[in-house]
Amino acid sequence: MAKIHGLAITITALLALIPAARAQDNDALYASAKRGGALVLYTGGPAAPWERTAEQFQLLYPAIKVSITGGFSNVLDQQVDDQLGAKKLEVDAVIFQTLADFVRWKAQQVLLAFKPQGWDRIDDSFKDVDGAFVGIAVNAHPYEYNTRLVAAADVPRSASDFLKPMFRGRIVTCYPADDDATLYVMYSIVQKYGWGYMDRYMANQPVFIQGHLGAQHSIAAGANLVTFDSVMDMTLRQIEAGDPVGWAISSTDPLPIWPLTAAIFKDAPHADAAKLFLNWFLAPEQQRRMHSWSVRSDVPPPPGLRPILSYNVVNNYRAFLSDTALIATLRQRFAAYSGPIVNTGGVR
Repeated sequence: MAKIHGLAITITALLALIPAARAQDNDALYASAKRGGALVLYTGGPAAPWERTAEQFQLLYPAIKVSITGGFSNVLDQQVDDQLGAKKLEVDAVIFQTLADFVRWKAQQVLLAFKPQGWDRIDDSFKDVDGAFVGIAVNAHPYEYNTRLVAAADVPRSASDFLKPMFRGRIVTCYPADDDATLYVMYSIVQKYGWGYMDRYMANQPVFIQGHLGAQHSIAAGANLVTFDSVMDMTLRQIEAGDPVGWAISSTDPLPIWPLTAAIFKDAPHADAAKLFLNWFLAPEQQRRMHSWSVRSDVPPPPGLRPILSYNVVNNYRAFLSDTALIATLRQRFAAYSGPIVNTGGVR
């Protein structure tokens, strides 16, 4: 009996050494987070929506001052790498589209294992099994068009429709060699239609812009008419703001989707504040306020949309970006079509 009791004590002691990945109570997290009084987030994409989100969080947790640094994920990740290399981590958590970063950071053992509240409601394809990172919203790439300049009958219904002469010189996408999500979208098209599609697409004189925000602003302004490379979150925000844009999801081509993903760093200066933020953001009441699909199965989609996994989707973004040989080859091949970045965009 003594041996069994001793074994139990040993197991208990060992378990105590393993960082807890499970969700923690918000009150306890806030009590701890207040001592640091801050949260530093790096967010890929437009900063303004995250600044508004931070304001909502601070209304509930006023003792925590949230600092948002927005920008391109493939630029901010280099800043994180520099901080990690110098062992002077300034950021607590990141919210990026560059999912390969999370895979390699987990392999480097620099991420904190944390499973926010509602973990079991999140599809396995949107999270890491060990809690190293988790999707917080599902982004998709439907078509976008200018509702004033494109008649309902002319709205594209497949990738082939973007080859029509009526759209010559007025199609826009991001630079595929620069933007991971665009690379994902365009690769899904050539997988179905073959590389000959790109020759026909380029013959229709598409416009390339750095960043989805610039591309979608150009459609709202009427400079361009259509894109197969919009981000639904941005499109729904444009519609809410009164911009003359609409969206369409193809019934014949698969819809590329991916989870906007968050992670907390193991050496984060304000780890408990970051945990609290993830618990708060992934709660159903916050997820319902988004302009895109929730990662949670118990939160309904935005009005007019079906549950995301009920569509015919391409949902292998993490594996796609983790195939470094394929990505390098694709960047080079697509860069030969689009050329170097000339039209630089922004994130505001």
